[in-house]
Amino acid sequence: MELALMVFVFIAGIVLIVKGGDYFVDASSWFAEVSGIPKLIVGATIVSLATTLPEMLVSVMAAVQGKVDMSVGNAVGSVTANLGLIMAISLLCMPGKIRRRDYFLKSLLMLGAAGIVVLGGVKGAVDLRLSAALLAVFLVFLFDNVRSARIASGGGGGRSRVRPHRRETLLNCVKFLAGAAGVVLGADLLVDSGSALARLVGVSERIIGVTIVAVGTSLPELVTTVTAVAKKQSALSVGNILGANILDLTLILPLSALISGKPLPIGAAAGSIDLPACLLVGALAVVPPVFTAKFRRWQGAALLAVYAVYLTATCLIQ
Repeated sequence: MELALMVFVFIAGIVLIVKGGDYFVDASSWFAEVSGIPKLIVGATIVSLATTLPEMLVSVMAAVQGKVDMSVGNAVGSVTANLGLIMAISLLCMPGKIRRRDYFLKSLLMLGAAGIVVLGGVKGAVDLRLSAALLAVFLVFLFDNVRSARIASGGGGGRSRVRPHRRETLLNCVKFLAGAAGVVLGADLLVDSGSALARLVGVSERIIGVTIVAVGTSLPELVTTVTAVAKKQSALSVGNILGANILDLTLILPLSALISGKPLPIGAAAGSIDLPACLLVGALAVVPPVFTAKFRRWQGAALLAVYAVYLTATCLIQ
């Protein structure tokens, strides 16, 4: 009976995530059209903040309970999953051109934040100074998006805006909120039921953390990305992934450190495997397009290969 209930909850989580992601991307794309703000900016702010909520909730709850290892592992593991799995799928399905001015600074901020966390791995903890540095990166990210939104929606730099009807506005607000709620609730159900199922078959807590928890809390980004690809909204997909990664590293970790009241310790395995893997997939994902102004399918294949090697190494090292 318990197994049947967990399977039912697992399926319910998938349904909520899929349908919620569909509503979420539709409403976000509509918002970008009527506001004149580029979809990359919408994806990197509103969409990425909402789809990062599962990681934030898991990490904060872990910090409250004193499980600081899970707090760090969830944030860093989610970034690696976002790039090595989710962005890889997006690039394999729909490579394309980018605008460097919308892309360059966000890529630099993401790599900079990953580098700060790697430094924390060398020191053995994300301390107060590193937390302050991560928060500074977050503030730069926030300022850049506000500035870009003002330029895009103002007179001169933005696109012409479509004047929506009141009913259309209300409908899309409801779709956005319902989609976000469905994605977050579905991910929560999926992680809980998936973790319980894994324990029943004897999978270790560490393996659960780097697979079900990290990938599970990244499911909103995955579903949003797949839905955006299906709707040919690649800029929204890339913006969502970059924004979610920056938030994972620069907001979740300092917030967890603040709540725990002490530096977040980083274990030897995380410092030698998880953090370097995060930085490697980050560089592979964002550096080539800076020079070529294009995403290519070989990047997606390479990201998947690196992610597979990372998961294998992680599972072998208990």
